[in-house]
Amino acid sequence: MHLPSSSSLYSSPTKSLFAMFLKARALSVTTQNPPDLFSLLHHSPNAKHLRHLHAHLLRTFLYSNVVLSSKLVLAYSKLNHLFPTSLSVFWHMPYRNIFSWNIIIAMFGGYVQQGEAMLGLAMFREMGYSGFALDSVVMVSLLMACGQLGALKHGKSVHGWCIRRCSCLGLNLGNAITDMYVKCSILDYAHTVFVNMSRRDVISWSSLILGYGLDGDVVMSFKLFDEMLKEGIEPNAVTFLGVLSACAHGGLVEKSWLYFRLMQEYNIVPELKHYASVADCMSRAGLLEEAEKFLEDMPVKPDEAVMGAVLSGCKVYGNVEVGERVARELIQLKPRKASYYVTLAGLYSAAGRFDEAESLRQWMKEKQISKVPGCSSI
Repeated sequence: MHLPSSSSLYSSPTKSLFAMFLKARALSVTTQNPPDLFSLLHHSPNAKHLRHLHAHLLRTFLYSNVVLSSKLVLAYSKLNHLFPTSLSVFWHMPYRNIFSWNIIIAMFGGYVQQGEAMLGLAMFREMGYSGFALDSVVMVSLLMACGQLGALKHGKSVHGWCIRRCSCLGLNLGNAITDMYVKCSILDYAHTVFVNMSRRDVISWSSLILGYGLDGDVVMSFKLFDEMLKEGIEPNAVTFLGVLSACAHGGLVEKSWLYFRLMQEYNIVPELKHYASVADCMSRAGLLEEAEKFLEDMPVKPDEAVMGAVLSGCKVYGNVEVGERVARELIQLKPRKASYYVTLAGLYSAAGRFDEAESLRQWMKEKQISKVPGCSSI
C-alpha cells in the first residue's frame, strides 16, 4: 500500500512522530506499550492519519488494549463528521472501562446538541444494557434528546428517575426537565417543575416565557417576564423572543415595539427571529405596508421567515400589492418552493386577476414546480 509522506499530513512534533511510526511499521516492530501511538492518537489532525493508526492497531492486535482503543474513539469523536465511525469503534472494542464510557457520555451530549437525538437515545439504551451507572450529566443530555423528538413518554421516565435518584434537582437538571416539557407543549408540568426549583436563572425563566409565548398565552408570558425583572434577573435574547412571540399571537403591535426597543437597553442585538416576530405581529394586525417598510429598514437582509410572516398576513387580508412584492422576493430567494407561487396565484384570484393567476400556474407546470401533497401521520 502506498502511504502518504509525513510532510503531507503533519507539521512540527507530530511529523517526526509519524515518520518514526512509519519506519517502525515498515520493520514490523511492535510493542505492547507503544508510547508513540498514544501521542499520535492524541495529536491526530485528520481522518487519513487516524485510519493509518486504526489499521495498525487491528493488524498488531493492539486494538485489545483498552486505553489505546479508547484513545482511538476519542480521536475519531474530535473530528465531528466522523461521529458514526467513533461509535462503531466503541461498539467493537473487546473491553471497555470507565474511561471508555466517559468518552461516550461526551459523545452522547454531542449527538444531541447536533440534532442527532435518535442516535443519542440509542446510545443511552446501550449504556443501560451495559450496566453503566447513569448520572445527572447523562440525564441532561437525554432530556435534551426527548425534547427535540417530542418524546414525552421517555421524558417523563427520565423525570421519574431524577425524582427517585436525586435528593433535589440541581439547576442544570431542573432547567433540562422544564425545557423538555416546554418542547413537548406540556406547559403545566413545565411550570410545576419551575416553581419547585430551589434556584432559577435566566435559562429557567426564558424557557418558560418562550413556551407560553409560542403557545399564545400572552398574559402568562408577560407576567413571567415582569416577575423575572423583579427578581433582578436580566433577560437574554431567548427571553425577548418569548414575549415578542406572545405579542405576535395577540396582535399587540405597540407592546411588541416596546419589547423590541427594550432589547437595546440590555445591549441585546436583535436576531432575524426577533425581526420575524415583530413583522408577524404587524402582519397579523393588518399593518402590511408598515410591515413591508419594516423589512426595508432592517439592518440585516430579511430571510425567508421574516418575509414569509408578511406574506401570510397579505394572504389573510387580501393585500395583493404588498403580497406581490414580497412573494417575488421570496421566489427569488427560493425559486423552487411551490408554496410562494401558490400563495401569489391565490392572491391574484381573490382580487379577480384570473388571467395572471392562470398564467402563473401554467408557468409552474412548464418549470415542473409542484406543491408537495400533504399527508397525515395517523
